[in-house]
Amino acid sequence: MNYAALAFTDGIKAIQERMGSRNAYERMERMTYTEGLTAVERNFIGQLDSFYLASSGANGFPYIQHRGGPKGFIKVLDDQTIGIVDFSGNRQYISVGNIEHNPNVSLMLLSYPLRARLKLYAEAEIVEIRDNPELYALLKPEDYKFKSERLLLFHIQAYDWNCPQHITPRYTLEELEKVNQPKDQYIQQLEREIKVLRAKLGDS
Repeated sequence: MNYAALAFTDGIKAIQERMGSRNAYERMERMTYTEGLTAVERNFIGQLDSFYLASSGANGFPYIQHRGGPKGFIKVLDDQTIGIVDFSGNRQYISVGNIEHNPNVSLMLLSYPLRARLKLYAEAEIVEIRDNPELYALLKPEDYKFKSERLLLFHIQAYDWNCPQHITPRYTLEELEKVNQPKDQYIQQLEREIKVLRAKLGDS
């Protein structure tokens, strides 16, 4: 897998040449190669609760969709494949229709707390649940209420990590509660101690 070799078309290379960045990216193309997802990417993907999916329509226009679920709903099946259960939503089916027309997609996986961004080129595959119940059992989230319509597999063609510039850290309520838990426990301990001291002073 070589993300730069796939991303940099002749037109893009011409722009890089004109803007003075071509030499650096040419070295990147020659030196960057990976056979698939490593433990770093697997761990990162397993912590996410959303991602962005870009597909191309028959009208020539791209479409970007936000996909979300419980943390860990994106499953790494092997070092070249990730998959999700496609939950029922607004029933527009734009992404699904685009994938049927053109399976080549791009995914952007973001962690705002880590200020990390993983971008993927992939070939999407639509799998009907009735055709592969074993795969559905593997992909379905636990302890999460949802209505499933199909399965989506993404066969990764290339990936790359993006720089963290301009990624503003954001945290969920659950993450904030976890961070604040020791402080809250300490405050509760102090309040108990103050209550005991006040009681002793009242007795004296």
